Amino acid sequence: MTNILSIEFPQLTVRTALFCFAAIAAISPAFAWADTPESKRPNIVLLLADDLGFADLGSYGSEIDTPNIDRLAASGMRFSNFHVAASCAPTRAMLMTGLDSHTVGVANIPEAIPDDQAHAPAYQGVLQTDIPTVAEMLQGAGYRTLMSGKWHLGFSDGEKPSQRGFDRTLMLADTGADNWRQRSYLPIYAEANWFEDGEPTTLPEDFYSSQYLVDKAIEYIGNQAQQPFFAYVAFQAVHIPVQAPAAFRDKYLQTYTDGWHDLRTARSEGLARTGVLPAVLEGREMPTTRSWQSLSAEQQAFEARGMAVYAGMVDAMDFHVGRLIEHIEQIGELDNTVFIFLSDNGAEGSIVTRHQAPDSKAPVGLFQLWMRLANYNTQAQTLGERDSYHDIGPAWASAAVGPLSWYKFFAGEGGLRVPLVISGAQAGVSVVPQDAGSVSSALGWATDIVPTILGLAGVAAPDELEGKSLLPLLRSEAEAVRGDEDGFGYELGGNKAWFQGDHKLVFNRFANIGKWQLFNLKNDPTESQDLSASQPERFAAMRAAFQAWATDRGVLPVAEDYNQGQTVLSKGLRNRPGFLFGLGLAALAPVALILLLAVWWVRRRRAKT
Repeated sequence: MTNILSIEFPQLTVRTALFCFAAIAAISPAFAWADTPESKRPNIVLLLADDLGFADLGSYGSEIDTPNIDRLAASGMRFSNFHVAASCAPTRAMLMTGLDSHTVGVANIPEAIPDDQAHAPAYQGVLQTDIPTVAEMLQGAGYRTLMSGKWHLGFSDGEKPSQRGFDRTLMLADTGADNWRQRSYLPIYAEANWFEDGEPTTLPEDFYSSQYLVDKAIEYIGNQAQQPFFAYVAFQAVHIPVQAPAAFRDKYLQTYTDGWHDLRTARSEGLARTGVLPAVLEGREMPTTRSWQSLSAEQQAFEARGMAVYAGMVDAMDFHVGRLIEHIEQIGELDNTVFIFLSDNGAEGSIVTRHQAPDSKAPVGLFQLWMRLANYNTQAQTLGERDSYHDIGPAWASAAVGPLSWYKFFAGEGGLRVPLVISGAQAGVSVVPQDAGSVSSALGWATDIVPTILGLAGVAAPDELEGKSLLPLLRSEAEAVRGDEDGFGYELGGNKAWFQGDHKLVFNRFANIGKWQLFNLKNDPTESQDLSASQPERFAAMRAAFQAWATDRGVLPVAEDYNQGQTVLSKGLRNRPGFLFGLGLAALAPVALILLLAVWWVRRRRAKT
């Protein structure tokens, strides 16, 4: 891969060149789409799910009902080897710029960056304002640019999407939020930070995230398209807290009673049945997956109900995607619209709510005390509904990615490989009817989305972009966009990878692995057979390539005891000292009540004597 940040093209030059490109496009629209065919330029809709597993869609072999996204897949192309970062903000930064997340300052989410990295340009956690976004490039080329949903790339002055090229915006600034109310989902936030067109806004009383985000997208698109539009809809589904309307949840109440082992097998079979993977793969046993049989009947029932909420949340998101498609069809723009759907990372496997039935005798921790203060509950009967809080935990997350290894935050394929669907006549897929609904196994990376979008719009992509346009794949002009010698690197929280050709070099910190491993993803997408010993020359060459990339990008090491979750909480609580004070009062309240009752009883006894 050509290194655009070498001595010949230092970072300052790259940023300057990108801004010059955006400026030229803005003042000279004819230049921006000079090579566009005479036909009408297409609308482009970028749909981003949050924490959706590789096998969570029906078109990827899932049991979850996703007819609207599957409809797009049936008339478009699915990708079986597309990768993103294993955490939200780095992926979103790449989707907005076409550049590596370290290059644009978002090596990790800001909440998880330790103090010993916070000085470095790559580890600011917010998108650098001197690098243009795809919205700015499209805006300069005559597109209306619209955004609704989670941003998480900064909300200080100059950092909001309303200041980064979007004409209309509804944005959530944080890592996540409640799906039913305007309130935070973690104690590190005093409130859920929602903005419309750059100003703080109030959500409606009947708010449900997937519905409202699509409502806003429909409102912004309007009833006629006088100029082409780019709409970015970034869902909260299926990020923690996992919440869904009862009607969607109840469809799946009997679906998961056999447990996560059986689901993982079924998902593996589904990926093979739908042609996403070439065969039914077993995958490695994950150390974070408990035996289903070790759970009590009551625990199994609670876990199965929790996964039903997750499925219902995916189902609800798809339902509202269908509403958006229907609206675009009603205004006569469906045949001229390209849809791009993907997830920002793999399934979420963190344990937030102790992942157990609410009648457990385990001691109550600080987070559980905060949940009570915030009026959250984990009651089984209303799980997923308003005021409920749930996370599916690592075992279900492993099942959601099928036979792949690990999940969100890890550099395993379960954290990095996501579903990607691109559909629309203007994408060229339907030009070759026999290829409609096909699957591409070409290696893809998050930075590829921007040059693809620019290509669809007829806007010449700046040479400095690091991604590769996927249009040759869609138009059956090529089977790959990268040669065997083209590689790209990845780092997040000390987990690392280098992709090159069919091979992947990977380093995961968890479970005492702590060593580099080498896998052939074409033959072994489950990362079960380490080739580092049997292919020492390739192993050494790829390690050297990764190190050169890491040095060039300013990648920093993490401390041996670094823990992403603990860093998020400690940094957040340090910024909210009042929370700890309030929590302390709440924790002491029962003790204080007992002492007051004791004093009252003693005084009453003395009065009687």
